[in-house]
Amino acid sequence: MSKLELRNLSKRYGATPVVDAVSLQLQRGELVTLLGPSGCGKTTTLRMIAGFIEPSDGTIVVDGAEVSSPARSVSPEHRGMSMIFQSYAIWPNMTVAQNVGFGLRVRKTPDAEIARRVAEMLDVVKLGALAQRYPAELSGGQQQRVALARAMIVRPEVLLLDEPLSNLDANLREEMATEIRRLHDQFHFTTVYVTHDQAEAMAISDRIAVLHQGRLEQIDTPWNLYNRPRTPFVAGFIGKTNLVEGELDGDRLRLDGLAAGFALPGGSGGGARLLASIRPQSLYLDAAPAGAVALGDVSVVGRTYLGEYWNYLVRPTGGGASLKVHAAPSTVLEIGQRSTIYVDPGAVAAIQ
Repeated sequence: MSKLELRNLSKRYGATPVVDAVSLQLQRGELVTLLGPSGCGKTTTLRMIAGFIEPSDGTIVVDGAEVSSPARSVSPEHRGMSMIFQSYAIWPNMTVAQNVGFGLRVRKTPDAEIARRVAEMLDVVKLGALAQRYPAELSGGQQQRVALARAMIVRPEVLLLDEPLSNLDANLREEMATEIRRLHDQFHFTTVYVTHDQAEAMAISDRIAVLHQGRLEQIDTPWNLYNRPRTPFVAGFIGKTNLVEGELDGDRLRLDGLAAGFALPGGSGGGARLLASIRPQSLYLDAAPAGAVALGDVSVVGRTYLGEYWNYLVRPTGGGASLKVHAAPSTVLEIGQRSTIYVDPGAVAAIQ
């Protein structure tokens, strides 16, 4: 039995669907991220799980018991969930220790038990030495740890996080993402995490649910989402890619504007048109590793040096769409220069 299940969950405001028939299951101890651009419905979905918003259609089930539907709804405080908001929402007039122990006091836990569990949790989040400080005396990362500790100390059935790192700078976001994953691996809470940041989602998630215009486009592991996207939106949203049209004849795919074809793993078709996703790092100019296939000639129409690699924009000499290619710093080509382009067939994903 799954720990948390959404069954055709929908939310409409008037005639406008904000969340449209989303279904997914989370296993016990799994961390699933709801990922998508602003306005895709991810935070609305999270708030329906928490009980702050009632669904228009569909149901939410926890441990086999229905907690939310248009007909009935269990109140947020009786769902056994903890939620961490984007603003952290920690009490400014309470010390770190008082903030962390707040949920236990509401549950009328004995004082000695509160003191013991607060001390243990503060050690886990590396804030033991700051127990008597107030939020105004803490950095952003320390405040985030207080919010995490307060949510986890009550041992929730489901932990909900709504863009918890969006207020932090880039370096601190990376550090805190690692910390959240470490704490998840230690406590194994079933976790729903909301973000619009693809790198953040890839770093912490067991699986990622990509939402677009209220609908679930694909839910999969980070590796599968990146390497085997099922829709053009997922391919373009998760990292950078080239969406290239081509023709599949048997198992051989020939891309528009390029003379040579190549065997597409798992491909089968008789003159079928399809869209392929090819990551820039899976294309090569001038020279290529073993197993790569030469496709034809291209000319360089743009380039940017980014230190770790060259970002080239090339156009097939036979026409067709321009392609983005990431090349090693030693591969120096001038604007207008012609080159042979190669592809790693195993890195090509057929979308349609």
